Amino acid sequence: MSHPLRDLVQEAFAPLGVLARATDHFNPRQGQTDMALAVADVVAHGGSLVVEAGTGVGKTFAYLVPALLSGERVLLSTATKALQDQLFARDLPRLVQALNLPIRLALLKGRSNYLCTHRMEMARRDTQIPDRHTVHLLSRIETWSLSTRTGDLAELPGLDERSPLIPLITSNRENCLGSQCPKFKTCHVNAARREALGADVVVINHHLFFADMAVRETGMAELLPSVRVVIFDEAHQLNEVGVNFLGHQLGTAQLLDVTRDILATGLQLARGLADWQGVCSGLERAARELRLMGGKRHSAVKLRWTEEAPESIHAGAWAQSLQDVGAACVQALQALDTVSELAPDFMRLYDRVAEVAKRVDAFLNPCAPDAVRWVDISASQMRLMEAPLDIAQTVRERLMKQPPALTPADADLEPPPWQDEPSFDKLPAQYKEADEAAMDMRPRSWVFTSATLGDDPRLRWFTEPCGLESATVLRVSSPFDYPTQASLYVPRDIVRPNDPAHSAQVAALASDAVRRLGGRTLVLTTTLRALRVIGDAMKQQLEGSGIEVLVQGEWPKRHLMERFREGTKAGEGGCVLVASATFWEGFDVPGDALQQVIIDKLPFPPPNDPLVEARSKRLEAQGRSPFNDYFVPEAVVALKQGAGRLIRTESDQGVLVVCDNRLVTTAYGRRLLAALPPMRQLQTAEALAQSLGAMHQDFISRASTTTI
Repeated sequence: MSHPLRDLVQEAFAPLGVLARATDHFNPRQGQTDMALAVADVVAHGGSLVVEAGTGVGKTFAYLVPALLSGERVLLSTATKALQDQLFARDLPRLVQALNLPIRLALLKGRSNYLCTHRMEMARRDTQIPDRHTVHLLSRIETWSLSTRTGDLAELPGLDERSPLIPLITSNRENCLGSQCPKFKTCHVNAARREALGADVVVINHHLFFADMAVRETGMAELLPSVRVVIFDEAHQLNEVGVNFLGHQLGTAQLLDVTRDILATGLQLARGLADWQGVCSGLERAARELRLMGGKRHSAVKLRWTEEAPESIHAGAWAQSLQDVGAACVQALQALDTVSELAPDFMRLYDRVAEVAKRVDAFLNPCAPDAVRWVDISASQMRLMEAPLDIAQTVRERLMKQPPALTPADADLEPPPWQDEPSFDKLPAQYKEADEAAMDMRPRSWVFTSATLGDDPRLRWFTEPCGLESATVLRVSSPFDYPTQASLYVPRDIVRPNDPAHSAQVAALASDAVRRLGGRTLVLTTTLRALRVIGDAMKQQLEGSGIEVLVQGEWPKRHLMERFREGTKAGEGGCVLVASATFWEGFDVPGDALQQVIIDKLPFPPPNDPLVEARSKRLEAQGRSPFNDYFVPEAVVALKQGAGRLIRTESDQGVLVVCDNRLVTTAYGRRLLAALPPMRQLQTAEALAQSLGAMHQDFISRASTTTI
């Protein structure tokens, strides 16, 4: 049924429409138009739409154009900061200009992305900063702080996201002083919030969305203006992000952080007024004793939680250790209470310690129903975790049934100082607009989209755990010519993935393939152990070849991505990147820089993971098959994400190698194979070598032509 917004969208995507006139590289694609019209329908009438849009569909424009043309206030959430920056700095401004719309945009990231000038000044006086390099970096940040408008640390080139300085110069919900902060008026986080309050389109991320939901339960004030259109891009990550925020956690690193802040603040602002050394040594000792309950660990491990304690830990000793943490918190609270009037820093520290004590009590009591508990242990810390099995109940009860005045935002921010004033006339203009929008009771529009959301027509892998079974579902295929552009090779003679020799064989196969192609390869592993084994072996086997082997963990992710993209310039030997985890998705390398993706094995979830086990048991209780209804769909989505790194444009060429012959020898393997794009299959190692050689010769030929 036609409506004004649908007509506007149809015209915008027409061959001679506004997008074609405004952008040089726009080509009408039926799948993109179909998705845009479906988004227009749900924006106009309300409801929920789930769209799986294959690589190359152009889903970003497909949801942005109808959202912008609607004239509604829009909340746009993504999974990564990189896509946030791309949307805010590139895609949205281009479309706003092309559509000639007077739209105000705002970008809101998590609190830890912004410089906190108060904590920066505290860090300057901190005598415990570890080394000269960190001191030099702090000086550089202080210089930058005098000129930055946003305070977004992403503006600082070369700043390692793993730098130990970042927690010292940024705030979080626990340590922020709010309106009591001496830098409150010039706070970068508050400035970002003010811009968001006055914007028509606000770009956030899934972490902020669920952080706000979690904190709202404690009475935190609403933060963003009301919006009627909410769009989740990279929606395949929504459930896992939500699960992490909607549960409870307590970490020994968190305990040590608050201990460090108590000691630094006490010695700077109230020296001699309390036994700060004694209080902090008690907290630190309790935290370290709790960590030692998990034993010595050289690698990360997850422990299941039985009725009273994690597995392999004596219940009585465990309870006593938690009680010791609680007792140390009580001592700290008593000391902080005596100086709470001296500075707002002490009041905030009191609240932080009280929150820790509350979480200790929670973990001394039974686990919530329909939730699971476990313990994450690494060499340096322990985290006590409790999480719901999915976000379905939360979505049904707190989103879909909620009145339109939903305002997901950065929950870490303080409520406005006028929040206790009930009079509408006393609120600033932008808050009046928010309340007026809240009175608009038209149904809210929800759009959820990703390139991979399942392998069945109803996309149950995504809709069931997200409580969206009644949503409208649309699947839009990729416009790429996969049979022509891409090949798939599965080595038949490789050992099974559970064989100890598997990673070594993968490394040997990958090294040979990389030599034939001249680099330009991404090797994706399913475990960190395989990452290390394959990465080390390939470094040895490719030594002296002129091909650089990059391994995740050796450099910051941003550095690895930039080096990989640059490594295929004419005259260089090329690069191979061995990676795991986040590189399975969101790593976009179009063109010649990436022409081969090698996956070590089918990416099934680890069966001994406590959350995976709990979900499996729930399916068994429902009379369903955990393997068919959970493990296989999880592997389908992950495999599609990894394979999606290969072909990014209409002119790309490449080979996908999956070093797991279960893909072609088992019934479930054939299900995974059917979910992949329709690539032509290479049956032999000779066919693979021939294909790689041909691509290499084509690359050399084109590089020579370009040079001439």
